[in-house]
Amino acid sequence: MENGVMIQYFEWNLPNDGKHWQRLKEDAKHLREIGVTGVWIPPAYKGTSQFDVGYGAYDLWDLGEFDQKGTVRTKYGTKQELIEAIEELHKYDIEVYLDAVLNHKGGADETETFLAIEVDPENRNVEISAPFDIDGWTKFTFPGRNNKYSAFKWNFTLFDGVDYDNRTGKNGIYKIVGDNKNWDQGVDSELGNYDYLMNADIDFSHPEVREEIIRWGKWVVNELKIDGFRMDAVKHINDEFMAEFLTRIRETYGEDFYSVGEYWRNDLGKLKEYLNNVGYETDLFDVGLHFNMFEASKNRRDYDLRRIFDNTIVAASPLEAVTFVDNHDSQRGSALESQIEDWFVPHAYALILLAKDGYPCLFYGNYYGIGGEKSPHQWIIDKLLEVRKNNAYGDQINYFDNPNVVAVHRTGKDEWTGCVAVLSNSDYDSEIQVEVGRERAGQIWQEVTGSGFEDVVINEEGKGDFRVKAEKIAVWVRKN
Repeated sequence: MENGVMIQYFEWNLPNDGKHWQRLKEDAKHLREIGVTGVWIPPAYKGTSQFDVGYGAYDLWDLGEFDQKGTVRTKYGTKQELIEAIEELHKYDIEVYLDAVLNHKGGADETETFLAIEVDPENRNVEISAPFDIDGWTKFTFPGRNNKYSAFKWNFTLFDGVDYDNRTGKNGIYKIVGDNKNWDQGVDSELGNYDYLMNADIDFSHPEVREEIIRWGKWVVNELKIDGFRMDAVKHINDEFMAEFLTRIRETYGEDFYSVGEYWRNDLGKLKEYLNNVGYETDLFDVGLHFNMFEASKNRRDYDLRRIFDNTIVAASPLEAVTFVDNHDSQRGSALESQIEDWFVPHAYALILLAKDGYPCLFYGNYYGIGGEKSPHQWIIDKLLEVRKNNAYGDQINYFDNPNVVAVHRTGKDEWTGCVAVLSNSDYDSEIQVEVGRERAGQIWQEVTGSGFEDVVINEEGKGDFRVKAEKIAVWVRKN
């Protein structure tokens, strides 16, 4: 889809009112009007409680249908409300991507006693105890669902590790002992082996586990009629299984079934290695670009804007890049906090929305607001979305000659399209000359983000002098 835009339709602090799916349904028409073509919805299945954002996944087969963990609905609503929201989005040709949390399970129904070895949290390959009995929360029986959709039950033999011994009340990282049992391979090498993240860690070397997860994947695609997955925490999951999972889904639902993985590491080499290991079966969020923008927002004029695309997926492997500004993990107060400073948010969205490459992802918090407070950025994002939809076509030419003032030029697909975005982290107003083409001589271009600058007349050489205010952006298009 040309100039597609994804939106992450949630943030960490949404109210637990069970009305999120209803709000999404009501918002479908508006989303299409602003140019959204894909919606990433939060984990839609039963978590550890009604307050769970979804990452403490308890029962993947319960989409807000069964009385489990003290609630029928999830934080976001009921299964029927979710189905209706997806149907409404599809009515406006908007794809829906479900957040798939496959790495771990939380909220077990019972404890079990089993042998485990405590390991060093900073290097999970280093054992710091002999095997000993612990009581771990590893037995999942899903009594409220009563075997509907799946009769599969989970016990300690299907997990690699836990982080709590109920017998002693001690937190730690405990590797479960069993025949041929170890941490999964094909995961990130951080902390020695980063298989373990949280809760009861799923053992993806177990054939029954793999088949159950694949069976669920096929079921949920059909049940909800979704168009793709956002794969959570992929650096903690065996990469060979991830490739198999997506391959098996596409065998049933076609090669166009979409996937984007969250591999949270600012290391382009690792991300490229992962893409290769999974046979390019998934896109990845461009974490490197996020951290470049975070650094730029922190360091203001001391950041060299010419470096903004260095070591990014969008520069190295553009077809696999999902570009983003912030998300629920980077937002203030979250575990991976690295929220872009407010002054730079317009710069960041200009970089992802007006670029030729990458599949840009809006963040609900940036667009609608955090914790019920309205976002101050919605108006500028709306304007950039409008320029993306109407003007941001053709090749991209970067004018990266000045460390504090840069421009991105999209050449357009006809005489009316094309745009110039000028970004400044300087502490004084600036100007940059951009060559938009001799065939455009005499055209009048206007600034559309409210800077108040006079229009620019393209000279006979096809060049224009485009202005920008200190620490602001200016976006220029042909005046209609």
